[in-house]
Amino acid sequence: MSAMNKSESGLYTQDLVVGTGKEAVNKSYVYVHYAGWLPDGSMFDNSRARGEPIDFVLGNGDVIKGWEEGLIGMRVGGKRKLVIPSDLGYGSRGSAPVIPSNAVLVFDVELMNVY
Repeated sequence: MSAMNKSESGLYTQDLVVGTGKEAVNKSYVYVHYAGWLPDGSMFDNSRARGEPIDFVLGNGDVIKGWEEGLIGMRVGGKRKLVIPSDLGYGSRGSAPVIPSNAVLVFDVELMNVY
C-alpha cells in the first residue's frame, strides 16, 4: 500500500483516475459506481453488474464512514481505490452473511455525477 495515501483515521486512498468535473464536498448529492472486495479478493458487491450507480448525500450518514471520508475531494470522472479499516466500515457487527465482523474492505469507486 506504499502508493496509497493514509489519513489520520486509517483510511487508505489512491486516485486511479483524477476527474476533471465538479468536486464532491460535504452535503453534495453524488452518483457513484463501485465494486467492493474483501482482502482475500472475493467480490461482495458491484454496482456496474446491476447496471445502476448508487446515489446519496455525502455527510448524511447514509453510507459507511470510509466512503464519507474517501469520496470527499473527488471530481466527476475520477476513480479512486479505498482500503477501509473495520472501524470505518461495518465494524464488529459486519454485514451478514457477506461481510464478516471486523473486516477490512477494498473498494474501487467512480464518481459519475455531483449535484
